[in-house]
Amino acid sequence: MRNRNRAPKNSVTQEKDSSSSSYYEGERLARLLKSIHKEIESTKTLEGNSLPEKFWFKQQFAIGVNEVTRALERMSPVSESGSSLQRSHAMCNNHKVPSVHLQAILIASDCNPKWLTRHLPSLASSRKVPLIFVKDKRGGSLRLGELVKLKTAIAIGVKAKGNAINEIVEGILCGNETFLDADCQN
Repeated sequence: MRNRNRAPKNSVTQEKDSSSSSYYEGERLARLLKSIHKEIESTKTLEGNSLPEKFWFKQQFAIGVNEVTRALERMSPVSESGSSLQRSHAMCNNHKVPSVHLQAILIASDCNPKWLTRHLPSLASSRKVPLIFVKDKRGGSLRLGELVKLKTAIAIGVKAKGNAINEIVEGILCGNETFLDADCQN
């Protein structure tokens, strides 16, 4: 009997070959996480700790697959020409959905079962949000969880807030590896 829940093997390779995604593992992953962690700490210090840590993290990041999916669905899809399409159901019943824009999404590649995150690459590409896949021997979900002071996190969306965290993520997305190296040496 054929397993209907199983996706064809070539669909996984298509996701990995996407131009808007990057894979980080080994030393490169360690530098990435160290630089993001450093910027999280400096941003928390600059903004003051008037909020509890849990609420502060919720303002800066969409944590977890469900919250990342919700944030992506609230963003307007971007057409091929680059213009934002209007969504009729976002404004139904005169309810305004708060606009949360994600700058990038960090996804643990060790997610099991894989279908938990299978929808994120297509949803992110329709919104022109780049993906960063995290792969580690210890477990990418454990490493992502360390960033936001949780045990594990399968997906983390970085909200566009215009702070130091966004600057370091922008440097990462531009492929500026020297930016990561200089940041980790301080």
